[in-house]
Amino acid sequence: MIELRPYASLGGENHGWLDAKHHFSFAGYRDAQRMGWGALRVWNDDTIAANTGFPPHSHADMEIITYVRDGAISHQDNLGNRGRTEAGDVQVMSAGSGIQHAEYNLESGTTRIFQIWIIPDARGGAPTWGAKPFPKDDRGGRFVVLASGIDGDEDALPIRANARVLGLTLAKGESADYAFDGQRYGYLVPAKGRVDVDGIVVEARDGAAIRDQARIRVTALEDAELVLVDTAP
Repeated sequence: MIELRPYASLGGENHGWLDAKHHFSFAGYRDAQRMGWGALRVWNDDTIAANTGFPPHSHADMEIITYVRDGAISHQDNLGNRGRTEAGDVQVMSAGSGIQHAEYNLESGTTRIFQIWIIPDARGGAPTWGAKPFPKDDRGGRFVVLASGIDGDEDALPIRANARVLGLTLAKGESADYAFDGQRYGYLVPAKGRVDVDGIVVEARDGAAIRDQARIRVTALEDAELVLVDTAP
């Protein structure tokens, strides 16, 4: 089953400095039919104006993955971590027992991110933060694991959940397959470009909610960059 969730159907609000779209219920957007997908709880599509950002705020018991689509995001937290994550790269924060952080667009232009929240397998634990570059050439034509809590995904940023976040870039006409292990849930969003997922056309920033599928085939109808989350039910 693949359920298309068009970008126009997403919740959200434009705050001026932040134009936020929510694939699932978040902040002031509430939809009882979109409370999450497996262990995936939040997928926010955020457009952040230059020299603005999220002031210090707290999180706990959540795996928070930020995928930068355009521009860069700068992170700082109360553990002393600081970092700047550029377009195509990923940062991960395991909030654990509690962390306070801020995220700013310190660039001269607009920054666009996907922020993905996954429910951890267990509560508590020491909070951590990390970032890593993932060259786009390495994911041309194949899914590459960016963040994962699944054994065997050693090259990915670690998260504390039975889930993985994958990236893929395809040139127009190229295809890539992804196999799901058992009764898994998938959620796929093109950052750029239009793709066909098993006969369903998914436009840039649409969501495709996937379950009860042993395998999917993604074909690029134009040059495309996409993110897929694979989680336990």
